[in-house]
Amino acid sequence: MTMLAAETGVRFFAADRVWIAVALLHKENPNRPDFSEAEIVDRGKREGFVEKKSNAFAVHANQHCVANRVPNPGNHRMLFETQKGRRRLYRAGDPFMPGRSGKLIPRREDIPSKYHYLLDWYQKWGGGSSAAPSSEPDFDADPLLRLRGSGREIWKHEHADEFVRRLREGWE
Repeated sequence: MTMLAAETGVRFFAADRVWIAVALLHKENPNRPDFSEAEIVDRGKREGFVEKKSNAFAVHANQHCVANRVPNPGNHRMLFETQKGRRRLYRAGDPFMPGRSGKLIPRREDIPSKYHYLLDWYQKWGGGSSAAPSSEPDFDADPLLRLRGSGREIWKHEHADEFVRRLREGWE
């Protein structure tokens, strides 16, 4: 969830930065099936995506974005672990752990326009996996499901039980 305002001066999510770094590696190395976590972090550094005082980028590459790892707490399906310490972009049909209902690719409006071509490239490369498999809801596509979590700020300073208690004051 960490956002960036590093060398690029552009703010966007760590998960999206990781996806872009791996997509760039795939584009630059079309014959390679996967990449080490160190290669992903290095590619992220070259793009200016890795913050000097945070390990958010590495944690997302290792855990939060990896479809076939237990969600902890990130639940994206942007990467797939081909073997220990190696990753590639998630593809349609790849198995994933229960609870991995987060995003598969960045939303176009959430990333700098210079990376939009990667989203178009991925539709062909990834087998169209911007849509979630039928066993999981697509939270980005469904307008009602996109509301999930909205309103949580209402309870930011108060617990539900306290709210109900206050509503019931004076009832006899």
